[in-house]
Amino acid sequence: MDLAWADLNQRQEAIPMQAKVTDHRSDISVLELRGELDSDTAVQLHTMLADLLERPVPRIVVDLTDLKFCDSVGLSAFITCKQVIDARGGWLSFAGANPFLVQLMETVGLSRYFAIFPEVDDAIAAAQL
Repeated sequence: MDLAWADLNQRQEAIPMQAKVTDHRSDISVLELRGELDSDTAVQLHTMLADLLERPVPRIVVDLTDLKFCDSVGLSAFITCKQVIDARGGWLSFAGANPFLVQLMETVGLSRYFAIFPEVDDAIAAAQL
């Protein structure tokens, strides 16, 4: 386990969002988010998504397993990139969302536009169909 991430698990106060990208196969990227995604950290998410959208056919799984909080500013970053992804024939799906995030995405209607999977492996497997 990465020590920097392990240290975050021991903190009691709000945890700023951290993100990292892992490529699975040559055409799927997993964007792992940890901590809290809000107006203070949305710029980081926009930057990471912009880099991923530079790929010819962006295929992105957003791993929300360790994301504890997300506000409307964070969600808008995903909505904004959807048009680019659709235009390039790619997709973006979510995996590992906690019950709060699942309910939030359903409430704002994101579940109609993005697939939500229980695990990253499920999202990757669905992409291979």
